[in-house]
Amino acid sequence: MKTILSNQTVDIPEKVGITLKGHTVIVKGPRGTLQRDFNHINVELSLLGKKKKRLQVDKWWGNRKEPATLQTICSHVQNMTEGVTLGFRYKVRSVYAHFPINIVIQENGSLVEIRNFLGKKDIRRVRMGSGAACSVSQAQKDELILEGNDIKLVSNSAALIQQATTVRNKDSRKILDAVYVSEKGTGQQADE
Repeated sequence: MKTILSNQTVDIPEKVGITLKGHTVIVKGPRGTLQRDFNHINVELSLLGKKKKRLQVDKWWGNRKEPATLQTICSHVQNMTEGVTLGFRYKVRSVYAHFPINIVIQENGSLVEIRNFLGKKDIRRVRMGSGAACSVSQAQKDELILEGNDIKLVSNSAALIQQATTVRNKDSRKILDAVYVSEKGTGQQADE
């Protein structure tokens, strides 16, 4: 059975501007500009209201699963508006039992080098996404802070750091040495 029309709206905050070019959504705010293309999803995007501060997503004649894409698009747009106003901040901590993990940040925070992981001599290098920056936390030992406007780039960079220190062929209940994501949130939240 098909649903004739499913729709959902997203309210845009006052200090954020939004424009549509076909299926591409461009969000501008105090921290910068983000854009995302929803060309792969067959939906209608339109701006409502006199000030164009409400985005409506329509799906015509969707089967059982297709209307679920509406909430996905709305969540992406909400993350974009949050990113250009507050930004995103992920905190990553290194955990070790014996061999201390040395983390060095190179190239203005765009490259992370992990040394002495489990006493190994090889250097694990992780390149940050183009919109994510990495810095060492001053408040906490063995902690990195990843910041950026795009949640996709920040979370992907944190995941790549965590995956670079995955222990293989050992008992994961016993060997817990790794670099883990310890906190996720917006940039302004941690300051207050």
